[in-house]
Amino acid sequence: MHSSFQGLYLVCLFLAFCAVGFCVLGLEASQKSFFFEIQPCLLLLITVILFIGISGDDDFYSGGSFYTNSTDLGRLCSISSQVDVYCPPRKRARICAPFLFGETEFEQNKQPSIDVLPEECLFEIFKRLPGGRERSSCACVSKHWLMLLTSIRKSEYESSKVVKENTDLVSEDVEMISSDEDDGYLTRCLEGKKATDMRLAAVAVGTSGHGGLGKLSIRGSSSSCGVTNFGLSAIARGCPSLKALSLWNIPCVGDEGLSEIAKECHLLEKLDLCQCPLVSNKGLIAIAENCPNLTSLSIESCPKIGNEGLQAIGKLCPKLQSISIKDCPLVGDHGVSSLLASASSVLSKVKLQGLNITDFSLAVIGHYGKSVTNLMLSGLQNVSEKGFWVMGNAQGLQKLASLMITSCWGVTDVSLEAMGKGCTNLKQMCLRRCCFLSDDGLVAFAKSAGSLECLQLEECNRVTQSGIIRVLSNCGLKSLTLVKCLGIKDMSLGAPLSSTCNSLKSLSVRNCPGFGTASLAMVGKLCPQLQHVDLSGLYGITDAGLLPLLESCEAGLVKVNLSGCLNLTDEVVLALTRLHGGTLELLNLDGCRRITDASLVAVADNCVFLSDLDVSRCAITDSGVAALSHAEQLNLQVLSFSGCSGVSNKSMPFLKKLGKTLVGLNLQHCNSISSRTVELLVESLWRCDTLF
Repeated sequence: MHSSFQGLYLVCLFLAFCAVGFCVLGLEASQKSFFFEIQPCLLLLITVILFIGISGDDDFYSGGSFYTNSTDLGRLCSISSQVDVYCPPRKRARICAPFLFGETEFEQNKQPSIDVLPEECLFEIFKRLPGGRERSSCACVSKHWLMLLTSIRKSEYESSKVVKENTDLVSEDVEMISSDEDDGYLTRCLEGKKATDMRLAAVAVGTSGHGGLGKLSIRGSSSSCGVTNFGLSAIARGCPSLKALSLWNIPCVGDEGLSEIAKECHLLEKLDLCQCPLVSNKGLIAIAENCPNLTSLSIESCPKIGNEGLQAIGKLCPKLQSISIKDCPLVGDHGVSSLLASASSVLSKVKLQGLNITDFSLAVIGHYGKSVTNLMLSGLQNVSEKGFWVMGNAQGLQKLASLMITSCWGVTDVSLEAMGKGCTNLKQMCLRRCCFLSDDGLVAFAKSAGSLECLQLEECNRVTQSGIIRVLSNCGLKSLTLVKCLGIKDMSLGAPLSSTCNSLKSLSVRNCPGFGTASLAMVGKLCPQLQHVDLSGLYGITDAGLLPLLESCEAGLVKVNLSGCLNLTDEVVLALTRLHGGTLELLNLDGCRRITDASLVAVADNCVFLSDLDVSRCAITDSGVAALSHAEQLNLQVLSFSGCSGVSNKSMPFLKKLGKTLVGLNLQHCNSISSRTVELLVESLWRCDTLF
């Protein structure tokens, strides 16, 4: 290299370094931090630019100084203005911001010169950042830099390439430990106004150096400024470790964003799409083609997803274990059957709600659902009695343990009996709003399903008290729940009960107005081993009806819920604490307005293991609270006095004493307690979650 050319090259390099230094002086604090972190990369880039600038055509530039004011140049170095300099005239300047050197100080444009670097240069600089911390610092500088960072795939960072090269050199017999950045430990949830593309971009950059994003949930995004395909694409490029994605009510995300997720996030295992009107079969097919590890898929109210997408999922996702489809009008028999008829199907949980499927789909489920353990069918208006009958007789649901059917007209006495015979290992059965089911079908089902343990009936209005008694007498139920069954009427049986149901441990009868005194007495005689009793909403029962049940429970009651039983008095609580105080752990008397302080005195004297007490809207006063606080053996954790107007500021010392063990205290609508008292109480009981 020519000696004069070497000198000029060194001068240009020195001037470039000085210019960068002066530029830094004009940057913001966040930009300065970024500059010092990437200084080696930037200096290397400047050197490359200068090298390229002098390696063009072999043309010589003759005459003239590089500066209009030769005096300014003379202050830095002494170079003759007539020396021939090796310089290609056709090269354009990389940085256009001029620097003017004055006699005492320099002046520069208001815009920092580093901001006018071409995006290609910034892209190359960002690619060479060593880790997540440095990338996060860059992202804080400006939105422009944040957007540039989100355009870089994680695999494009030089640090990722170095790690991969080093991994390839390690012997196969050496056990490798994955880096923290790829494990996907972090969970992020964006809701409402917080769900924007900018926040997703920040999440994509910020999580890469702190364990990696493993689970992302976006709910209720705005259609005007919410999440779009751009934000989801940023997550895809920056978070390849993503394993679970949930999108609820996202109107602006479509196939493009979901395809980016599929393209980059091959570890995806769980996908939940709810009210995503722009997502169609195309996006679902992309997931099927690129995410073979998918184990759980939930689709709700997605009007553009149909059979095509589900067929791809059934064919290309052999590990799929859970599927839930609700209110998707384009989904029919072909889509549902393809999910279950696959030779490699390991589906164990199936939920189908509000779909236009027919008897054919249920026949496929009954024949091919050999791995299904949980099945939920709801609102299948096109499925007839034949469909449920075939599903039971196909003998394929041998592993089915839990079955829930809601609002299906095809459930009749005949089809229910067939399901009982075909599902030999069924343990839990829930029937909601099955209007054609009667006592005969229920009893036949209970007899044929020999493994049945839990039975729940809701709004099955043709089932009567006689059917319930026959079911309890003929099977080994452990739990029975009746909700809003209006067909149950309180009547006494003439003949004595021939057998007892010693297996029943839990009885829940809620909002069944016909279930009264006679029914309670019969249940008490029939089921002497009850431990959990829930009679909430039975406003017709009285002390005389409940006392025989309490006296017949031999095992000792553990949980008792009597909320809304308006006619019960202290006599019931006195008997309950006397007979079962040694086992009682939960007592709910919410809305029993005839319960007074006498009940709390009985609780304080007899209940040893009680941890949850609710006396909301009862006739409780400060005396009752004082009685509770004086109990030595009581160890309450949750206590509710909501709506007890008789509890006043005088109870504060008693509540403080009780608060030593409390984790939850409800004082809502206690109008006799002042705000100041509540504030002092909250300050004192800092470990307790207090509602007021």
